[in-house]
Amino acid sequence: MTTLNIIERLKTDRGDLQLQQRGEHYEIISNGTFLMATYNGESERELVRSALAELSGDKRVLIGGLGVGFSLQEALKDDAVCEVKVVEIEDAIIKWNHETLAPITNHAIEDKRTTIIHADLTEWIYRTTDRFNAICLDIDNGPDWTVYDENGSLYEPRALKQLRKLLLPGGVIAFWSAQPSEDFVRMLNDYFDDVRTVSISQPKGPDDIIYLAKTNPSSSD
Repeated sequence: MTTLNIIERLKTDRGDLQLQQRGEHYEIISNGTFLMATYNGESERELVRSALAELSGDKRVLIGGLGVGFSLQEALKDDAVCEVKVVEIEDAIIKWNHETLAPITNHAIEDKRTTIIHADLTEWIYRTTDRFNAICLDIDNGPDWTVYDENGSLYEPRALKQLRKLLLPGGVIAFWSAQPSEDFVRMLNDYFDDVRTVSISQPKGPDDIIYLAKTNPSSSD
């Protein structure tokens, strides 16, 4: 039996947050709910790969949610990526990426193209004046299954309108989800020019889902 070792447990404004080690891998648990681990990052990586594959030229990327750093690491593999901004609400997750998790992502958080912003993404998107070629969002389990109720606002019309404003012409936004949502697809089609869904098969359970939504290159938003 694999021994479970709790690295750190703390209370945040959103409840309990825990980093634990199971064998050679690490898991992040929030209020008793599994968030992410270092052994199953393929769909998080595909979130970024799918978005960047839609683009050419220099790429400025926004990532919502640092997690164990897989999305950030994947973005930095693309030589055309000139900047990655990562918005993460939990200071402890940022610290863990600087320390315990750093070797797993080859210290992606220290890359000169990386900027870490300690903020609530659902609020930050209304404050920033930055614009991006790609926005990759993995801050919860998807539009119909949020760990934190506050994150539900990210999947509503007001936020989708604002996220579109943050995209440069021809830009793409990608949402990660643990399950499909036909209602969310219909909503994306109301605000973006080209919407499609990518399914990522999992060894156990249902497929993970990536929603890709693009703007036209001639868009003036």
